[in-house]
Amino acid sequence: MKKLTKKQIKQINEFLETGQTLPGEYKNLLFETKKEYELVYDSKEREEDIIAETMLVPLQPVKTFGKNGLDWENKLIFGDNLQVLKSLYKNPEIKGKVKLIYIDPPFATKQEFRGSKEQKAYQDKLAGAQFLEFLRKRLVLMQEILANDGSIYIHLDEKRSHYIKVLLDEIFDEVNFQREIIWDTQVLSGFKTQAQNWIRGHDTIFFYIKGEKKTFNKLSVPHRKEYLDRFNKTDDQGRKYFDGRGERIYLDDVIKKGKAIGDVWNDIMSFQQIPTSAERVDFPTQKPEALLDRIIRASSNEDDIILDAFIGSGTTLAVAEKLKRRWIGIDCGKLAIYTAQKRMLNLKTDIGNKGKVLKPKPFTTYNAGLYDYKIIKGLPWDEYRDFALKLFQCRDEKHKVSGIELDGYLGEDHVLVFKWHNGSEIVLDRGFIDDLHKAVGKKVGRKFFIIAPASTVVFLEDYIEKDDVKYYILRIPYSVIEEIHEKGFESMKQPISVAGVNEVIDAVGFDFIQIPDVECEYTICKIKRRQKELFENDKEAVIKIKKFKSNILSRKPVDFKNLETLSMVMMDYDFNGDVFDMDAYWFAEDIAKNKYQIIFDPKMVDKQIMIVYMDIFGNEKREIKKLSDFKKYDSNKH
Repeated sequence: MKKLTKKQIKQINEFLETGQTLPGEYKNLLFETKKEYELVYDSKEREEDIIAETMLVPLQPVKTFGKNGLDWENKLIFGDNLQVLKSLYKNPEIKGKVKLIYIDPPFATKQEFRGSKEQKAYQDKLAGAQFLEFLRKRLVLMQEILANDGSIYIHLDEKRSHYIKVLLDEIFDEVNFQREIIWDTQVLSGFKTQAQNWIRGHDTIFFYIKGEKKTFNKLSVPHRKEYLDRFNKTDDQGRKYFDGRGERIYLDDVIKKGKAIGDVWNDIMSFQQIPTSAERVDFPTQKPEALLDRIIRASSNEDDIILDAFIGSGTTLAVAEKLKRRWIGIDCGKLAIYTAQKRMLNLKTDIGNKGKVLKPKPFTTYNAGLYDYKIIKGLPWDEYRDFALKLFQCRDEKHKVSGIELDGYLGEDHVLVFKWHNGSEIVLDRGFIDDLHKAVGKKVGRKFFIIAPASTVVFLEDYIEKDDVKYYILRIPYSVIEEIHEKGFESMKQPISVAGVNEVIDAVGFDFIQIPDVECEYTICKIKRRQKELFENDKEAVIKIKKFKSNILSRKPVDFKNLETLSMVMMDYDFNGDVFDMDAYWFAEDIAKNKYQIIFDPKMVDKQIMIVYMDIFGNEKREIKKLSDFKKYDSNKH
């Protein structure tokens, strides 16, 4: 058994004294558990350490779609899913209440996948032990937030599925393994492939439950014609049947019951077979709605909470909405968030994007790890205090030292949230530190933390020392707080090409929105003869990006060259003045190849457009333009 810290002993005693059940992270601290076997690899952490040490980040609401007068609101969250899962784990409304989790994580093949016409589809960056631990950390937290009768489906290919199966046995327990589902992605014969051996034609989906109980609704599909043709006899009442194993089986009964679905699914086509599908949104690795329809119907009921931590194109969320489930979606890619948002706002009632228009129940978009500081400063004091404590992983526990009211603890050290606004803005200067030290002195130990807006702190030092007591300043906003986070930070990098859409990133930490500098030239040009077939008329709209520079904050000076921090440009051709409804996007790699020009058909524009220029850190510069803002320019003269 690992030696317990004073803090852990104190917390265990508090749980025992109040009669509460010990949280999962304490089970291995108190009781050693031996496993018959386990997968061993470099940098593998203990489950309890993952739960205890994963950084929690608060969720900052960005926009609510629809009137929200309900007890529950669906959630679309932009952020690193590990940190978001820790936040959900700490939320009593969610922990232990998620009925179904479906994830389709990057497959960590370190290979470049290609779609039609040899276009790059995506490229996963992590492989081997690094990817296993990346996914394992998230699975550990998912297991904690699942309901006792909840289920999880993990969608993989053949490259890593055998390793992941062993991890799943460790985390969920081998007895809770339910089924290995084979999804036949080569349903149609004649599918072309460049494989030089057996043609790859399936994905693997592992199905686990959390405990002894589970929610499972048996589903059926129509029998194949070949089977129904066996009913070639007719009784004296005109009912068709055939004799099977000593009993008469009737056709009408068989049709009514349907065929129970097995663990080989060969009746759901992938987008490789149906590239012109009405539901296709041209997002790499998009999965068909029929696949998620089957999983969600089988392992949940109406009003249950469904979670997808790698939403991609948002298929899970769209189907959950259609089946009247509650949902939570997470992704660290802005393209995924905007794709899912557009999808939710343009739903059709039937699976496959068919039927009548479906208005979704209210849902809110959130930022987790990349925050708008203006919104934070505008919060009421209690909400601001709560956000500030969560941001720096502080324990919310008001207490007094020498009559001074403090807000909580960071580990065993005292924390004060600086009340910078009291009718008028006040500053945190050396005089404040002097007065504080005179009051509390050495009673607070060797470290004392003060959380304050950076704009209110008048000195540059990270801490001021008084009589061997260090008063640390945790500034908001600030990119890196190395004193309290040993692992440092990794920004949520956004892709610059289609190949990077599913890049695996372990983004630990938080940052604040800093609008990039953008300068563009907007023109309407006559089309060169070779381009006319691409447009409806003889003109093209051109955006020439002349300057793009990120303004990300950092403790270390960073000199970004012009245009190198551009990730992508997104556009809404008919912006309604309220909601950005993405119609098109261009990655930086393709923009650079076109001499940093974006070209589109001006006939696509309806009144006004919104253009979103995004840097690799997820920061956006938004511009609203009308065609009248585009100057006339004769491209034939240049």
